Amino acid sequence: MYYVVKYSGAFGFIKPWTAVRDAGGGETYTQQFLTPSIIEGLRQKLEVSSILRHKLTYAGMDVQQEVVQAKAWTKKGKIYMKERSILKRGVMIRPTLYLAFHDKEDAEKAVKQHICLCRNEDVLLPESIQELSIDAFNKLDGYELRFETNENSFLVGYNRFQAYEEMYGYMEVTGDPIKKEKYE
Repeated sequence: MYYVVKYSGAFGFIKPWTAVRDAGGGETYTQQFLTPSIIEGLRQKLEVSSILRHKLTYAGMDVQQEVVQAKAWTKKGKIYMKERSILKRGVMIRPTLYLAFHDKEDAEKAVKQHICLCRNEDVLLPESIQELSIDAFNKLDGYELRFETNENSFLVGYNRFQAYEEMYGYMEVTGDPIKKEKYE
């Protein structure tokens, strides 16, 4: 039996670990799954013993444009300035994230707190706790990166909590993870 906390928000962006290399054209789309180090960061933020599984759905994608500023200063003549550029970011609209816990106490602790996917402005608020069997959780619509290595696994980044060791997993897509709903 899992104790599942449902979180939802207006929008969300999960920065892909390949974003720096892939964004030659200045356009980066959200990753559609959470890596082991993101889950560990959420576990630490929520102060729970473990997060067993997760499922992520969303209503659509929207490309947002923002101005970003370089960290380094450059000198142009006698003036020092920070270079600016425009970045296009494909974000999830109305993401819903289900986090599964083994202990009811962890779920009760988690449902009292908000979470952020990868950016502070991507706030997801808790809605409820549900008791679900493993089979019922498996049938929830959503994207889930299963943290196992097998013939379908691929490299998903480097774990910042474990000396940057390589992280692998495989995607499990259940039902219809893109909920095409009308939103305001």
